[in-house]
Amino acid sequence: MDHHDVAAAVAEMMRVLEPQVARDWTVPAGGLDWTCWETAAHVAHDLLAYAGQVAGRSAEAYLPFDLRVRSEATPREVLAVVTASAGLLGSALATADPGTRAWHWGPCDPAGFATMGVAETLLHTYDITRGLDLPWLPPVDLCEGVLRRLFPEAPAGGAVQVLLWCTGRGELPGRPRRTSWVWKAAISD
Repeated sequence: MDHHDVAAAVAEMMRVLEPQVARDWTVPAGGLDWTCWETAAHVAHDLLAYAGQVAGRSAEAYLPFDLRVRSEATPREVLAVVTASAGLLGSALATADPGTRAWHWGPCDPAGFATMGVAETLLHTYDITRGLDLPWLPPVDLCEGVLRRLFPEAPAGGAVQVLLWCTGRGELPGRPRRTSWVWKAAISD
């Protein structure tokens, strides 16, 4: 995955959520402890953190900075921060050499950071749509890319349902619901 996929995931998030900015975003986001507002702010935080890692090439840990979205920000403004953070990640990815490595629980290449950005965006958009009671599922093609990179041991099945199951958000016939999970973005050279 690359910067184009991050842009596609965020464009889909905006398509679904921008028409909902007048609603109450203080409700819980799906099965999360966070509100819809906090979940969107989390997406912005992660996209910016990934951009920092790729641009800074931090080899040992996450760079010591955090994004703080002001508490008075409206849902529309939080989504604007998501878009800005995605733009920064996209720029970092587009200009990074494919051989660049940065830390995410081990050495991670730009494609891994792109895939994590897509995953955070899709999964938390799903959480927010659950909180706002909207019928929405993430795009199949983006789910397939996330599964290939982050969940190589995922069971067979429809990409959307499998990704939701892999991340504890859905059921798969014959399999217990997951209560914990870890994705594998780091690579071994």
